[in-house]
Amino acid sequence: MTRTFRALAAGLALMAGCAAAPAALADYKGPVRLVVPYPAGGNADTLARLFAERMNRELGTPFVVENKVGAGGTIGAQSVANAPPDGSTLLLAPTAVHVITPHLRAVPYDPLKDFVPVAKLSSSIGIVTARRDLPAKDMREFIAYAKAHEGKVSYGSAGLATITHLQGAVVGMKTGVNMLHVPYKGSAEAMNDLLAGRIDVIYDSVALPQIKAGRLKALAVTGTERHPELPDVPTLHEQDLDLALPSWFALYAPRATPQAAVERYAAAAGRVMSAPDMKGLLIRFSQYPSFQGPAEFSRQLLKDDAFYQQLIRAGNIRLE
Repeated sequence: MTRTFRALAAGLALMAGCAAAPAALADYKGPVRLVVPYPAGGNADTLARLFAERMNRELGTPFVVENKVGAGGTIGAQSVANAPPDGSTLLLAPTAVHVITPHLRAVPYDPLKDFVPVAKLSSSIGIVTARRDLPAKDMREFIAYAKAHEGKVSYGSAGLATITHLQGAVVGMKTGVNMLHVPYKGSAEAMNDLLAGRIDVIYDSVALPQIKAGRLKALAVTGTERHPELPDVPTLHEQDLDLALPSWFALYAPRATPQAAVERYAAAAGRVMSAPDMKGLLIRFSQYPSFQGPAEFSRQLLKDDAFYQQLIRAGNIRLE
């Protein structure tokens, strides 16, 4: 009888502890690791540092950016998937990590089951950027140049299976041009080699400051509208190329993170991204606020996952 009572008491204590856990985690006040799966200097890192500073102010909780680099974002994503679901670790990652890379190669995590979507933060305005001395002033001339120099024209990316890789692959698929893909560990490295003339083109918005400084030149904007900072640069659509690929940055928590904690971070992120000065700050690196909370972003994630899966299969796009 005593043994039964003790077992029952222990079970009730465990249940009480579990019931109290979500409330405690929702009010987590310790430092938050904000993992960025790419090196410093790229748009993911720039956004993360701005976002971390504002979240610190909003919640009074230190947000510490950690660049966990490797395998096209996979290593950083895996580290968050395996992190304790206690509100202490979040992932800030671009489109590729969850809805592109898993359709091109095996990844050590389930992109839709091992994470809780917290919020979509911003969307990207892609820029097709060329070395300054490339003999082409727009995308039409670049395609003609690439066809005349078949197999000798190169484009760099932030890594295999990133959107900066996929955009170049889709351009090649749609135009029939064979270009050499040079993957890097991040956008900053690709841009540095473009500045040095070691590659010809990148499909990456990180180049905006160098374009404005006259060190690189823009051939096209990948969005449906012209870039506010580059009003004279035509879109790909204006140049008869349809390349409207969803591109965004989002916030994720490890699977099993309590919903109360997710909602708390999402609400704070919504306030941060809707701040009056945020639009002006983001456009400097070709981003714009496009906040979505957990439910809306979860639907968007599934939609974009299906889109990229179909695109990759239809185009028979593969890793080199």
